[in-house]
Amino acid sequence: MQPTVRDHALADGLRAGQAAVEEGLLRATKSDVPFITETARELTRTAGRRLRPLLVLLAARFGDPGAPGVVPAAVVVELTHLATHYHDDVRDEAAVRRDAPRPDANWDNTVAVLTGDFLFARASHILADLGPEAVRIQAQAFRRQVTGQILETTGPRDGRDPVEHHLDVLASRTGSLTAVSGQLGALASGADPRVADALARYGERLGVASHLADEVATPTARRPTLPVLLLARDADPSDPADPADPSAPSDRELYELLTGPAGRAGRAEAVARLRTHPVLDGAREETARQADAARAALSALPDCPARDALESLCETVAAPTAPSSCG
Repeated sequence: MQPTVRDHALADGLRAGQAAVEEGLLRATKSDVPFITETARELTRTAGRRLRPLLVLLAARFGDPGAPGVVPAAVVVELTHLATHYHDDVRDEAAVRRDAPRPDANWDNTVAVLTGDFLFARASHILADLGPEAVRIQAQAFRRQVTGQILETTGPRDGRDPVEHHLDVLASRTGSLTAVSGQLGALASGADPRVADALARYGERLGVASHLADEVATPTARRPTLPVLLLARDADPSDPADPADPSAPSDRELYELLTGPAGRAGRAEAVARLRTHPVLDGAREETARQADAARAALSALPDCPARDALESLCETVAAPTAPSSCG
């Protein structure tokens, strides 16, 4: 996911910054042990489109984008993001991530978990040079990430709407790190604290919207997704089959097929049916609401090319197209 950048100076600055981030990631994932270097760089080559470092670089435009801490801050958030991928894939026992083999496909889970720990350690080492406030911000974001993962694992408490629970989980598990990206970029560049606060609100909502866009594009992922949760919430146990196609399952039957074993008879047809089901419209509407909330947070920022680029990300993530890739 890339912003629309019409300002040539900003475009040139972002390209230079992104190149510096890539160099920083290569340095950070290098170890005296070749095997560690290999495992640590596996996701660096395949994971996502560097949304979080991009947010750091854009946030720095509200201060001094050339400040020495900006690129290291971008490296920190990406290392943290990659480390959570290693841990998440082990927890999910997923075979692939975004059409690429999962990082531990050739190693056992112990190596994958330890590789994630290695990346967390490297991020912490770089973060220490950015000062105590940066450490505090990152620690709070990491606490929220872990809290979100626990809440996702335990599920909603009795009486809690699973859809609301899911959105809260995404705000903690995904939104926290996109929020901290804006905060660290503003802090490293010396921007006004009010800018950092606005960018934190923006980043959290953008992170949620980006994840929801992926859920709309791949509505039957291993974890709970908003389309499947909306299907469960809206389904009536006595709901009859579609009168236009009496042989089609009811929404309740569809939900049970989608959440049952992967090899269950009829599941492939259920997945195809979900991809054209009206609940996807509801999921798209929620994605747009989250993107609108992100855009609203930018109203506190001065009008400039960096703000325009941040606004364009809201438009991109809310577009009903392919996966946004929140990586």
